[in-house]
Amino acid sequence: MEPGEITRLLREAAHGDAASEARLLAEIYPELLRLARRQMGRERQGHTLQPSALVNEAYLRLTGRETVDWKNRSQFFAAASKVMRRVLVDHAREKNAAKRSGVRVQVELSEDLAISEDRLDEILQVDEALDRLAGIDDRQSKIVELRFFGGLTEVEIADLLDVSVRTVKRDWSMARAWLHGEIAGAP
Repeated sequence: MEPGEITRLLREAAHGDAASEARLLAEIYPELLRLARRQMGRERQGHTLQPSALVNEAYLRLTGRETVDWKNRSQFFAAASKVMRRVLVDHAREKNAAKRSGVRVQVELSEDLAISEDRLDEILQVDEALDRLAGIDDRQSKIVELRFFGGLTEVEIADLLDVSVRTVKRDWSMARAWLHGEIAGAP
């Protein structure tokens, strides 16, 4: 595609152009699926949430909203990462509702999060801590969200946020340390 084509399709689809929406879906679905597969790539076979289901739910939530005036491709994929986070958190809450044990869980912020039945508490803890981080440093919160929930690389995040890769690496490192402290100190 030509530069700016996805942005144009996003805007046209947001204003009700069905042909643009169909073309947009055809163009962005593979990239969204790649993000979801990266996010869930280390998951065991037969998990109840598959990458395609994650993408489908995220896409429905993104396009089911009130009309959004998408500024560019970066804004859309940042929103997609946020929606994927919400889908994963909702899935974890649903699966975890019957298993409330009150036991503290060690959370490791690795490059990505394997979503397994025994790690559902981690998603919820990271989600709550990430909300607190957003109140302190919004960019660090976005970087964690894009990396941890969206599965993006440092280069992709730098491009999306229009900052240097070095800034992303520094913020990722600082945010991980802060989140670790928050989660380790959580009751």
